[in-house]
Amino acid sequence: MTSMPPTGHTSTPAAPTVDPTWAELYEEIADCPRCILARTRTQSVPGVGPSTADIMFIGEAPGAREDERGIPFVGASGQFLDELLASIGLSRDTVYIANVVKCRPPGNRDPEPTEIEACAPYLDRQIAQVNPKIIVTLGRFSMARWFPGQSISRIHGEPKREGGRVIVPMFHPAAALHRGDLRSVIHADFARLPAFIAEAGIGASE
Repeated sequence: MTSMPPTGHTSTPAAPTVDPTWAELYEEIADCPRCILARTRTQSVPGVGPSTADIMFIGEAPGAREDERGIPFVGASGQFLDELLASIGLSRDTVYIANVVKCRPPGNRDPEPTEIEACAPYLDRQIAQVNPKIIVTLGRFSMARWFPGQSISRIHGEPKREGGRVIVPMFHPAAALHRGDLRSVIHADFARLPAFIAEAGIGASE
């Protein structure tokens, strides 16, 4: 899940300015009644970032902090994601971040298949709008969309090329909060992204 109990001080990202391109979709998600998560959410968490980003990160589902603020990855795992992005010269301002499920499952449980299915049309529209050159899946629930039946422990960091895009499966940042040994593994996988970015021609004309 996206948010974990705080361990020491964690920064709180400022509320981002929403790209006007997202207004209609975000309003639709805010009023979504498609699954039982609508009954328990404080608010939906559609996504954050520019509508024309070259790189898109897709996580699993909002946690408690995200449910409070309406922004993905603002808890302890979000702080680690910021660290990972900075380690390769990226930031939240340059990538798009979303989850397969837009509302928090109670108790931070795993999202149910019916909940993922209910949110799938929203994620489809986000991917179509952003049209990223690289998609990084964070965790097994987003990975399953492109790598059905695979194990994240076996294929993490190994890219797949599909429809002109590079899909890179990675552990969810929260995994490192549960298992400290995964922290270096996730950093190593992120360290491979610049090569994929260069291969995709991102930034070549800048």
